[in-house]
Amino acid sequence: MSNVSSSSSSFTNASFLRKVLLADGAVSVAAGALMAFGGSPLHGLLNLPGAMLVPAGLSLFVYAAFVLWLAKRPVVPRGGVWAAVVINAVWAVDCLAIAFGSWFAPNMLGQAFLVVQVVTVIAFAELQVVGLRKSRSMAGA
Repeated sequence: MSNVSSSSSSFTNASFLRKVLLADGAVSVAAGALMAFGGSPLHGLLNLPGAMLVPAGLSLFVYAAFVLWLAKRPVVPRGGVWAAVVINAVWAVDCLAIAFGSWFAPNMLGQAFLVVQVVTVIAFAELQVVGLRKSRSMAGA
């Protein structure tokens, strides 16, 4: 049975990619909850403004809903997965800019908090790309 539908922009039965999207969504919900509901306590701990953490955390709920929606589609849209890859890459760049740029002054724990996010979202982006390639190569088999 093929993992790719007749459309080159979508594919079906992509269990690896679905699992990656579900994991990305779950981690995004957890991080979003931490940041959105713990913005004030995190401010003191990380030296990052709650006024930045709370909306960033809320935005993660929107992203999580998107990737969870992708994972649950009967046919996973390739373009949607590529959008998730790009969003993860942008999140990583933003976290690096916040951690080491001149706009904010996070302490070492704040920088570590941001670097963990960078590593996590880059890992998810890479796994999403692997899932896309794996699904494409399985279609040719």
